[in-house]
Amino acid sequence: MRFELTTLGTGAALPARGRYPTAQLLNVGERLYLIDCGEGTQERLRTVGANFNRISRVLISHLHGDHYLGLMGLISSMHLMGRRTELHVYGPPELGDIVHMQLKASGTWLRYPLHLHHTRPESGAEVFTDDRVQVTALALKHRIPCTGFVFREHPRPRPLLRDQVHRIPHFQRNAVKAGEDLHLEDGTVVPNAELTQDPPAQRAYAYCSDTAYDPGLVPYLRGVDLLYHEATFTEQLSARARETMHATGRQAGLIAREAGVGTLLLGHFSSRYKSEEPLLREAREVFPNTLAASEGALFPVGPRSMV
Repeated sequence: MRFELTTLGTGAALPARGRYPTAQLLNVGERLYLIDCGEGTQERLRTVGANFNRISRVLISHLHGDHYLGLMGLISSMHLMGRRTELHVYGPPELGDIVHMQLKASGTWLRYPLHLHHTRPESGAEVFTDDRVQVTALALKHRIPCTGFVFREHPRPRPLLRDQVHRIPHFQRNAVKAGEDLHLEDGTVVPNAELTQDPPAQRAYAYCSDTAYDPGLVPYLRGVDLLYHEATFTEQLSARARETMHATGRQAGLIAREAGVGTLLLGHFSSRYKSEEPLLREAREVFPNTLAASEGALFPVGPRSMV
């Protein structure tokens, strides 16, 4: 099953040549989730060939403009494109007021149901669960309330061994896939291990948008396959990072190393850096398996592999 991330925007705050404000598209089994929605997100979605109306849920980390100012345009475009299926939007409580005010001011009555859900920056709290993933929150350390997200796919069924399938009646196959032993009519019990093999490991993606260095996140990030962590500044500007409650490339690497993640993905680069190389170099000094996000780039989530 596909589990992959497309980084649509990787810049921080101010516009920069070649970089857009933060937005990401996560595809899990052809279910699309949009994570943050800065200005220009619609254009970036068009560029990567994504169908707006296939997005089922939008998650907004916080209410700094570079993370949500593209949302109303997207909601309106979905309306104009004739969307009928419901859309779920998750974000801070104030986001609902912002959306309703703009819809009211423009006299817009959406063609589709829009459900606004409040998030709270409490690590481990469930945001939602659907048939693809369970999503939990991360309490990020920023100047205003900010929530990160961990996407974990549900356990997959145990694959049946091809040479054993004939032994299992059709009505019992789902139970065996779920891990149960096979009980035959004559009272014989066939252990599940003789009929199935271990399923693929559950994959997980974690999104840490705007946050100061915070080792308190480590227990909630432990073992994820792909970690996106902001890296707004280099260590040379660590004082500025502390002042604005952002992180450096090295600090992102330290979090990845302590959490034992598979791959670290850097983003949210300050416009002062024309190249991501200084930030990437810092992170790789402490966590070698580090990549830099770029506009429109695709990153698979697991299985783990070294850069």
